[in-house]
Formats: sequence, structure tokens, C-alpha cells
Amino acid sequence: MTKGVKDSIHVLLLMFNKAALSSYNFPCANVITLFQIMCSCTLLYALRRWKIISFTVGGESQSISVGRSMILVPFKTLVKTLPLALSYLFYMVVTMESVRGINVPMYTTLRRTTVAFTMIAEYLLTGQTHSPFVVASVGMIILGAVVAGSRDLSFDTYSYAVVFVANICTALYLAFIARIVLPGKSSGLNTFGLMWCNGVICGPLLLLWITIRGDVETTLNFRYLFSFGFQCVMLLSCIMAFLINYFVFLNTTLNSALTQTVCGNLKDVFSIGVGWFLFGGLPYDFLNIVGQSLGFMGSCLYAYCKLHGK
Repeated sequence: MTKGVKDSIHVLLLMFNKAALSSYNFPCANVITLFQIMCSCTLLYALRRWKIISFTVGGESQSISVGRSMILVPFKTLVKTLPLALSYLFYMVVTMESVRGINVPMYTTLRRTTVAFTMIAEYLLTGQTHSPFVVASVGMIILGAVVAGSRDLSFDTYSYAVVFVANICTALYLAFIARIVLPGKSSGLNTFGLMWCNGVICGPLLLLWITIRGDVETTLNFRYLFSFGFQCVMLLSCIMAFLINYFVFLNTTLNSALTQTVCGNLKDVFSIGVGWFLFGGLPYDFLNIVGQSLGFMGSCLYAYCKLHGK
């Protein structure tokens, strides 16, 4: 159930981000990421202040009172989550940039190769291994991405490279979630607490970076900044980003990072169709269809292996 909701939100987030960066030609992807982080922190702070949610696994016994500290969690706990937060920052920044320069169908296809990087990251960080059937299904997914991309007429080296860097960042982020959240709840934080720490650490760093780059001035001079349509897209993007981050945490605690990645590919048929219809950029090609089909079949094979314990 949560997986289906998460996939639906992911599709919406991709479309809103693509609309802001491509349809409105907004030049500052990092500013969108900062707005998403600020929206997330504001919402979490309000919910915590109103005592609707807590940040720790066992209630609020481990957290610092709201009146004494704005960080709401012990400083030592914040330091423990630093690797997760930094991987989250790179994941958000690079993923946002990767959406800009490539059409949605090929973006979705290339993102499928995240499964290979996730498998490697899981092995290096948690020592988890997988059966030959699972490895074969992942190989089929990667083969599909290669076949589909081989005839992309809009091929751009930089855009493809950014997508693969985004795949590595995504794999590290999911593996760090599994490492920090699952083994004995070592951080003492629940999903909301980890999301809060991500925002508290990443927000100031990203603000410093966009200030140095001059993105603040560029944003203030953006011609559509006060356009109602653009503001709606930005608001919906921030809301979807908050929800997708929550469900990524939730699903990774219920499943492995690899399962989280592979099952996400099952939403790709819908993403590709909607992206093709709204943004175009990828003409019909037989090899592309073959590649898309191979990737989808690989995802289905993986789901079959997991359901039957292979």
C-alpha cells in the first residue's frame, strides 16, 4: 500500500520538477532543493511543536525540549546522522540537476540502473548479498537501459553523466538509511527525526552554496518568479518532496534498499507514458521500446524472486 502511494507521489514530483526546470526554464535547480528542504523543516517543526509527531523511537525522552534548543534533538545524535544527511544533500542536488537536461522517458530509463549501484552499496555498507536469480533480474534491467539509450537521438554526454552520478547518490542514500535506521535503531530517531536532521544539516550548507554561486540574485530576477502557475508548481513540488522523502524512509525500513529501488521501476511505465505525452523529446524507435520492455520484465522478475524467496 505505502509502496503504491510512494510511487504515485514520485511520478508527480518528477513532473513538477521537470515543469519548473524545463517548461518555465527556471535556471537554479539548487534553489528548488532548498525550498523543498525549508518546506520540510517548517512542517516538521510545526507538527513537533504541536506534539502531533515525535522525533525519537521511544517518544521524546531522548530529545531536547523545544524551549531550550532549536535543533530539537541532541547534538551527538545530529552528528551520528551526518553521513546520512550529506548523502541526502548530494542525492537531492544531483537528482534535481539530472532532471533538467534529459527527456523524461530516457531519464526514467537510465534511473533504473540505480539498482546496480544499490546492490554494490548494500554489500559494502551492510555486507548483504543476493541470489543469482536476483542478480540476473538486475542484469536484465541494466541491459534494458543500455538498449533503450543506444538510440536516443537527444543524447547529451553531460546529462547522461549527471544521471549516473544521481544513481550513485541515490544508492548511497538508500544504503545509509538501511544502515542507520534498521540495525538496532542506532540513532534513536524515527523517520520524522531523521528527516529533521537531514534538513537541519543540509539547509544551511545548501544556502551557503547557492549564495556563493549567485543563485539568489538569479532567482530574484527570474521573470516568472511571481507567476501564479510557477508558484503553484513550486509549492506542489515542495509538498511532493516532503511526502516522497517520508515514504522512502518508511519503505526502506520495511524492505531492503535494493527492493525499494527495483520495485520503484514498476512505476516507470506510467512515468514514461506521462513524460512522453507532456514533455516529448524522444521519438518512437523500436530499440527504445525493446529496452523499455526488458527493464520492465527485469523488475517483474525481481518481484517474482522476492515473493518466492529466491
